[in-house]
Amino acid sequence: MNEPSRARYDRIGRGYAAHRREDPELRRRIHLALGEARSVVNVGAGSGSYEPLDRHVTAIEPSDVMAAQRPPERPPAIRADAGALPLRDDSVDAAMTVLSLHHWDDRRQRGVREMRRVARGNVVIVTYDPRVSGAMWLMADYLPEVAELDHAIFPPPEEIAGWLGGARIETLPVPADSPDRMLGAFWAHPEWVLDEAIRNATSGFARQPDEVVRRVVDAVRRDLDDGTWEARYGHLRQLSELDVGLRLIVDEP
Repeated sequence: MNEPSRARYDRIGRGYAAHRREDPELRRRIHLALGEARSVVNVGAGSGSYEPLDRHVTAIEPSDVMAAQRPPERPPAIRADAGALPLRDDSVDAAMTVLSLHHWDDRRQRGVREMRRVARGNVVIVTYDPRVSGAMWLMADYLPEVAELDHAIFPPPEEIAGWLGGARIETLPVPADSPDRMLGAFWAHPEWVLDEAIRNATSGFARQPDEVVRRVVDAVRRDLDDGTWEARYGHLRQLSELDVGLRLIVDEP
């Protein structure tokens, strides 16, 4: 957990763009939350997922590996840190970050306040509530190490809202057919645990020691083969979406 965030994403970011494609409903909710903003800074921009294509975007991304995966229709990313955004006060209409804040380590609060500093209008944050995500079957039954880690690195949404001086918090259910194979989307796809490329595109798995990953893969494979997983959680396959803790925080000054 003490690995610097830039080095962390240089290590785990390879292949990210192939498996972390935009979810249409999540994209819609983010763009709606940005309001009428014409200029947006995306902090921890990564490969550019969820950035609006019809507005001027300034992308901030410290990792060369992540930035190299940005498609040509996205603007190049400025190498900078969330805790010291290279922008003047009130220089953009809105600021956004999507599942990046938990990688800012001891700069989480400072980074959120930096977003508020540079944005004239809305600040939009997508994050997880670890109290909910930790109860999903994968973490609860197989991977408690991620639940423990998430409690350490994901501030509760109401704490983040407090850093902004008060903001609304919305639930973002994750669809069963989401093309964004984030760890929360595994709720409907236990077979993804067996796919190394999909696992490695999630920071939850990628940050675990090899022996932990092997233990989880072996256990899930066994429970899929003998019907244990189906008996416990097969009912989830009947759902079109599920609340696994994904949250949208919107501050409207």
